[in-house]
Amino acid sequence: MSDIDRTIQEIIDKESIRELVHLYCRAADRHDHVLMRELYHEDAYDDHGSFFKGKAMEFIDMLPEIQKTMGILHHNVTTHNIKIAGHQAEGETYIIAFHQVLSDSGPFDVLIGGRYFDRYEKREGVWKFLSRAVDADWAYVKDPSQVNLTHPMVEGANLGTSDHTDPSYKYLKSFIRAKR
Repeated sequence: MSDIDRTIQEIIDKESIRELVHLYCRAADRHDHVLMRELYHEDAYDDHGSFFKGKAMEFIDMLPEIQKTMGILHHNVTTHNIKIAGHQAEGETYIIAFHQVLSDSGPFDVLIGGRYFDRYEKREGVWKFLSRAVDADWAYVKDPSQVNLTHPMVEGANLGTSDHTDPSYKYLKSFIRAKR
């Protein structure tokens, strides 16, 4: 393989990994657990701190219960550093994630700046997570919630949801919600 072919392949691989990370955000925010399962290898590991540490598929099985208290989830990827070595790669992904947490005393907001420490592996031509660990670099908590979706600035806008009624499924026909 020539140097230019290797460079082109690395660009393709990095873009595939970036798409994987972006799909993870979509799967988390839309509570699409079928899509989430497709992003990890069967033998993958996940470390989500106090929420879960273990086999990624077991973490995904727990997501409906974990996400039950999440009124809003909104993950944003910022800086994404990727190092590729053959069919394996490592990535450090900076994120800003907003959570509106529903509690008995009322909703509260948690804005987290953190990073994912990922290992990816390409099997049968497809990049997936081999392991993922989350880190919190900072957090901002506002109790009670300051989210106001009735403010005049938002009036008439589509409002996102974490289920099949999310406007993206109406406007983006190629973004079909995964089905069990």
